[in-house]
Amino acid sequence: MSDLSKNDIERASFAFSIYDFDGSGKVDAYNLGDILRALNSNPTLATIEKLGGTKKKGEKMLSLEEFLPIYSQCKKDKDQGCYEDFLECLKLYDKNENGLMLGAELTHTLLALGEKLEESEVAEITKDCMDPEDEDGMIPYASFLQKVVAGWQGSQAKAAAPAEAEAAPAEG
Repeated sequence: MSDLSKNDIERASFAFSIYDFDGSGKVDAYNLGDILRALNSNPTLATIEKLGGTKKKGEKMLSLEEFLPIYSQCKKDKDQGCYEDFLECLKLYDKNENGLMLGAELTHTLLALGEKLEESEVAEITKDCMDPEDEDGMIPYASFLQKVVAGWQGSQAKAAAPAEAEAAPAEG
């Protein structure tokens, strides 16, 4: 935990307090991924489970003292992916190398590859983040990705820590 700065600890404490729904000083390990994402981390579901997150509510509670080392470990994890990594993946679908891909391919990718999303989640994220398709069914994938990486939370998202979110870098 000594590798966390004073600012990191303050931000982590604030995010933790938001998910301390009953004021007991503990959060449900079920919400671990949400807290880490509120702190601008992007852990995979496997990472969350490895760090102590649970799939069911009420199985395990975490105190702030237990959470801080988890946050520290998550910050060190380089296997989270960033805007540039995701952009390179979507470029594989850009057959004309013009910044566009088929909206249907994006939907399929979200449903079928990596940590798959449910159809309802894909419908929500595409509605909120995807620009309208052109007459050929193409969408600009960089702007979609910028919206997602910048902090799309969805309509069911809980309150998050104040964003010190940096705008996603422009494609260049």
